[in-house]
Amino acid sequence: MKFSADQAAPFTATDDSLVLASVSSPAEQELLNDWLEQQRREHPDAKVDVLRLPHDDPPPGVLAQLVAELEADEDRSVVPVRVFWVPGGLPTRSKVVSLLSGRDTYRPPELIQRRILRKDPSRARVVAGEPAKVSELRQQWADTTVAENSREFARFVMRRAALAIERVELRLLGPEYKSPRLMKPEILASSRFREGLEQIPDATVEKAGEMLDELSTGWSRFSVDLIPSLGRAIFSRGFDPNVDYDRAEVEAMRDNLENHPAVLLFSHRSYLDGVIVPVAMQENRLPPVHTFAGINLSFGFMGPLMRHSGVIFLRRKLDDPLYKYVLRQFVGYIVEKRFNLSWSIEGTRSRTGKMLPPKLGLLAYVADAYLDGRSDDILLQPVSISFDQLHETAEYAAYARGGEKTPEGLSWMYNFIKAQGERNYGKIYVRFPAAVSMREYLGAPHGPMATDEAAKRLAMQKMAFEVSWRILRATPVNATALVSALLLTTRGVALTLDQLHHTLQDALDYLERKQTPMTNSALRLRTSDGVRAALDALSNGHPVTCVDGGREPVWRIAPEDEHEAAFYRNTLIDAFLETSIVDLALAYSARAEGDRLEAFWSQAMRLRALLKFDFYFADSAAFREHVAEEMSWHQDWESHVASGDVDSVLRAKRPLIAGAMLRPFFEAYEIVADVLRESPPDIDEKALTKRALGLGNQYSAQHRVQSNESVSALLFATARQVVADQDLLTPAADLDERRTAFAYELRGILRDMDKVEQFSREQFYAREVARRNLRTEPA
Repeated sequence: MKFSADQAAPFTATDDSLVLASVSSPAEQELLNDWLEQQRREHPDAKVDVLRLPHDDPPPGVLAQLVAELEADEDRSVVPVRVFWVPGGLPTRSKVVSLLSGRDTYRPPELIQRRILRKDPSRARVVAGEPAKVSELRQQWADTTVAENSREFARFVMRRAALAIERVELRLLGPEYKSPRLMKPEILASSRFREGLEQIPDATVEKAGEMLDELSTGWSRFSVDLIPSLGRAIFSRGFDPNVDYDRAEVEAMRDNLENHPAVLLFSHRSYLDGVIVPVAMQENRLPPVHTFAGINLSFGFMGPLMRHSGVIFLRRKLDDPLYKYVLRQFVGYIVEKRFNLSWSIEGTRSRTGKMLPPKLGLLAYVADAYLDGRSDDILLQPVSISFDQLHETAEYAAYARGGEKTPEGLSWMYNFIKAQGERNYGKIYVRFPAAVSMREYLGAPHGPMATDEAAKRLAMQKMAFEVSWRILRATPVNATALVSALLLTTRGVALTLDQLHHTLQDALDYLERKQTPMTNSALRLRTSDGVRAALDALSNGHPVTCVDGGREPVWRIAPEDEHEAAFYRNTLIDAFLETSIVDLALAYSARAEGDRLEAFWSQAMRLRALLKFDFYFADSAAFREHVAEEMSWHQDWESHVASGDVDSVLRAKRPLIAGAMLRPFFEAYEIVADVLRESPPDIDEKALTKRALGLGNQYSAQHRVQSNESVSALLFATARQVVADQDLLTPAADLDERRTAFAYELRGILRDMDKVEQFSREQFYAREVARRNLRTEPA
């Protein structure tokens, strides 16, 4: 039987070698025998002993024999050897069963191995790992483990042998098949791990091992092939199967991953995000990532399937000191072995469409591993995932109205997958902006931050903020968001195709001037056909309604669909956030007394402070620079503002968009502020939200707020943070007066917004008149 070896023959004429052969079938034994005969023919003076090892834990007799062989000569070389089966041609049903059971699916069943070799002998190759002397291995064992006895040394040698073979096979398969092996025994045998374990009361190696089993994960080789294919099959039911990438970003990330371990931190709008990340890595031939997920997703057959797909299930509560320690060491091991981790930087799905504040919990474990010297640097790789549309927006609208989250389970998963095929949701966009270096923020390993918790936490906050900022800047604006934003401003009034087309142009001009990334669907809004395509995709209440049958079709967003439309609009607010604040600061300066220019800047900074819980901002100095750049587009703006001629600046400004972007947030703040005026000082969050929903529904019915989307439990959550930041939840003698003053301040901001919207409507009607005049002019 023919074979080929992918490692050069490890023997010389004077070698004394111990071959550790991992074979477990007659066919593999024959391949090994042929290979050994060839080595002996080529090196007749070499002494070659062979010990056959099973794929799993060896029986006591085999382990005792390995102990004896290792003690025979410290200078002999240990050479790991295994039969590598080239992928291809294996029965899919057998693969799926093997995947769920945890078996090595790249090794075909014994019953068909001979048949495969008869048809194509090249399908099996004997591969040998890099040899190592017994003395070298013994020194590594003493340096890194508790080094308890000779049997443990034998197990250590077996683990080293398996890892050496793994490196050879990865060169044959490619980086996308890289995955940690032997994680549990490696960690439990580590002297570093044992020393820390001794400091935890009532901790035992057995309990720690059970927790490692709970955390255990890894990409089996078949799951590297299968899971992205399943993921693609799921999202392709409703999305374009070709994910949109920036190829330059992919290649830059590929170079980075070759040099350092990375944490891929992705934006989170959908459960599909956890599917898309492995798809993106696999189809770009990048190393797979190990993704953290809540233990609530480990149900039914999904548990073992996801574990063998790189998912690490975490307990919801991390209050057990032993569990926290094991998790910390687990993360450190993955980083040290240069495997990549991934999770949502927001910690949970954003149900409003805008990006949530970053969560630092898991990042602290990675920072500890870095500062402990497990890697000379760790990269935080931002990942932007965005969609033209999502079916989950109906669920999010229910949450906004006070609904409860549906628990995950098999029926939930069935309905989720089924919903993907209900209609065409457009494209998926994945961006990989430049990575953030942990070394840049934390300094060198073992540096001052290793012992200064306050400094470390501040640096982590800055790192996480920078990652989120880069995600926001890289996320392209799409047509769904722009059309939804425009139609929400009409408050249910329908617009024609021409009205939509010409009104969108100011926003597109602004985005191009700011060099904001846009999708092709957004760029096509320059044409009427592109606007019509976007409207058709959003029609039938998703969330746009087309009213047809008259002189021409018109489109609107019905009140019951406003929450869904708001999700899409919120995905682009950051692109228009600074110009929206400029609108409101200008309107405020027009009614201010004294130095109006100073009033403009003061109000811009005040608005930034009020909105900081809902949006990301550059630091104060950079924010002022951005606003100054924005205003530099308007000639002599400072003299106009200082002289009180603010209205001329507002009338000339394009776009006037503050109402479209920010009204729901300030109306939600106002509702909460009004609830506080009639509430005890220490009202809890649940009671505050309940009262706000009730008052908000009243205000909506009375048209005291201008859209249903302002009445949202999701917006009230951040509104509570705003009032807490204003110190309006702490008992004090002047609390009632300050609560009343804050409510009036918000009313003033909303009046400024009314003025901005009035000028925006005047611009709209002026364009309408010009357009009609153009139509009636004689040829």
